[in-house]
Parts: sequence; C-alpha cells; structure tokens
Amino acid sequence: MPHDTLQGARQGSTEPWRERLPMPAPSDMNPAQREAADALIAGPRKGVYGPFLPLLRSPQLLDRVAKVGEYLRFESVLDARIREFATCVAARHVTNQFEWLMHAPLAVKAGVPESAIEALRAGARPKGLAADEEAALDFATELLHTHGTSEPTYNAALGAFGEQGVVELATLVGYFVMVSWLMNVAHTPAQATAQGAPLQAFPL
Repeated sequence: MPHDTLQGARQGSTEPWRERLPMPAPSDMNPAQREAADALIAGPRKGVYGPFLPLLRSPQLLDRVAKVGEYLRFESVLDARIREFATCVAARHVTNQFEWLMHAPLAVKAGVPESAIEALRAGARPKGLAADEEAALDFATELLHTHGTSEPTYNAALGAFGEQGVVELATLVGYFVMVSWLMNVAHTPAQATAQGAPLQAFPL
C-alpha cells in the first residue's frame, strides 16, 4: 500500500506533495545519525520508520524520544488493549496516518472491538466498550479537547488504572500527539506495508 497509490495514507495535503524529511542516504549521515539508526534497528522496533525518520536530524533527541516511547509501548503498567486504544484516539485526533494504520490493527488484535475502531476512524464515539476502555476513551478525549480532565473523568480513570496508570495514560496520549505532530509537519507517510482504511481529515 504505497503512499503514491493510496492518497489518503500520505501525510499532509499540500500540493505538489513531498515527504519533507525522508530517510537520509547512508552516505549523508554523520556518525551520530548512523549510531542512532543502528540502535533503533537493534532495539524492539527493528527499523527506522515513522517519527524516527525526521528525528534523525537530531540524534540525541531521537534517542530520548525513543526511550520514552519504548517504555510507553512495551513496558507501561497499562494493558496493551488500553495502550493501543488510547494511541488510536490520539492518532485520530490529529489525523496521523502512520500511527493510525500501525496501531488500529494492534488495538483490534489486543481485544478492542473492531466496530469501536471503525467508529473512531469515522469520527463517531465508539459504543459497546468495556468499562476500562470507556474510562480510557473519556480520559483521552477530554484531555485532547480541554487540555485537562474533570473530577468525574479523573476518578473513573483512577479507579480503572490507579495513579501510575493515570500518569502513564496522560503521558502516552501526549507522546503520540507529539510524534504525530512531527510526522504531520514532515509529511511522513504510512509504512508501505500498512493495511486498513486510512483516516480522512475532519473539516476545519
């Protein structure tokens, strides 16, 4: 599913379209960039893609962002189902194709109802969620739209995830908005191997 044949999966709408910060040629990378790329390839991600393509322009920042992301994705106290669902909520909010097309299938695989992911993709509120999924959706949505959470929403998340879980859920939402913004600026497209329906931008 290359981005030139699936128009909706390329990031950004300016014409003529171009990926602004693609993978540098190996011969153009400095030693710090090569070291950062090698570390990503050797780590759990097994490659350089997504936000790490533009982040290669700042290898030290890449390293620190990667470590935060590794914890949130692979080590957080939150269940994988909640992590993946909250990531989808963040990706939908900022209309980021890369994160959506990567994490929507992972959310379904982790146990989020496929109908819930499709509703989210269409801009509707998912129905039929488990109680902890509902708490995560309310928390992430309220945080994204109001930049904070009300007492009822906070207390529901606290009951579902505990204090550490609430901290990690808020940080996860912020992390994925951050890397999505970077890819939105860089026009980083979805991976060529991505499957599924891309996002359509909400009207302004």
